[in-house]
Amino acid sequence: MSFFSSLCACLQRRLKKGATASDDEADDDKDTIDAGDSSDLLFDLHTLQLATNFFSELNQLGRGGFGPVFKGLMPNGEEVAIKKLSLESRQGIREFTNEVRLLLRIQHKNLVTLLGCCAEGPEKMLVYEYLPNKSLDHFLFDKKRSLDWTTRFRIVTGITRGLLYLHEEAPERIIHRDIKASNILLDEKLNPKISDFGLARLFPGEDTHVQTFRISGTHGYMAPEYALRGYLSVKTDVFSYGVLVLEIISGRKNHDVNLGTEKADLLSYAWKLYQGGKTMDLIDQSIGKYNGDEAAMCIQLGLLCCQASVVERPDMNSVHLMLSSDSFTLPRPSKPGLQGRVGKWTTTSTSALTNTNASSATRASGGSSFVEDYSRNSISTSSFDEGR
Repeated sequence: MSFFSSLCACLQRRLKKGATASDDEADDDKDTIDAGDSSDLLFDLHTLQLATNFFSELNQLGRGGFGPVFKGLMPNGEEVAIKKLSLESRQGIREFTNEVRLLLRIQHKNLVTLLGCCAEGPEKMLVYEYLPNKSLDHFLFDKKRSLDWTTRFRIVTGITRGLLYLHEEAPERIIHRDIKASNILLDEKLNPKISDFGLARLFPGEDTHVQTFRISGTHGYMAPEYALRGYLSVKTDVFSYGVLVLEIISGRKNHDVNLGTEKADLLSYAWKLYQGGKTMDLIDQSIGKYNGDEAAMCIQLGLLCCQASVVERPDMNSVHLMLSSDSFTLPRPSKPGLQGRVGKWTTTSTSALTNTNASSATRASGGSSFVEDYSRNSISTSSFDEGR
């Protein structure tokens, strides 16, 4: 209770500061969203109960490691999304708390907006803006729905700006650690917003990387140096971003048995096409008309971001320049960092993560995520999600 009481006070201070910011400060960053009026920040439990019809299953949007997410209709007619912390979830408490602390520090048009919180008795909830088009994976992998080229390119650009803000422009550098299609929400105009900061890591000062024993993320999107050796840096997000770009262009999941390759992973398939001079064969056939130069650039950019060499991967500032410049010549990508399947992570390092003796698996996030507990080489827990 003490944490959430201090959380509400912090939120109030943040909004008061935002409300008194000078016009010059607001003009300095047009992507920064006005914080608004602190009077709208704190929500009482009864209001949220009425907004969700007492958290009816009919209003449930989904479920994550923290607990269920509900759609709510506020008295003023505003639609919101409400994250309700599951009282039984130890993992959820950690991720939930982490998400709040990070979202207190950041606001950007390509990041999901935190509207407020509720903390009454055992109930702990966060209230976010409601995004009617759900997540990007529903459009990419549901063949009944499709995105035209202009929309896909705009989504790629928006995700780029959001990650650039986290890595370079936020008050302190933040590594998301779980960039994937299901964590990109779409507003009414299909503009992207990065969501789910439960696994994100704050990098204070001038730190550029860290060695960690806790490996958390989504299989298929995780950079190999992080998955195998626990080497975490902004290039970890860059790798995930590269995989996501290839998914957006191809309309395929990062692991797709229909690819016809031995490993059935999108990155290997894209690299094979690139080497064979058939890059454009990767493009989703449902797109129809598209800009060939932009499509080829995005595919090459995705491969550059997924290079095995951490040093050779571009940072998000370089990625943004590549996307926004008509005269920028992209370098040729080197071999990508390919991943093994779930259950095959191995390394010879003394801090090895070997996923062969998992003692337990706890289902979460709509049946697609799980947490495994380990006792080998002083690693207590590691989290993996299978890409949706």
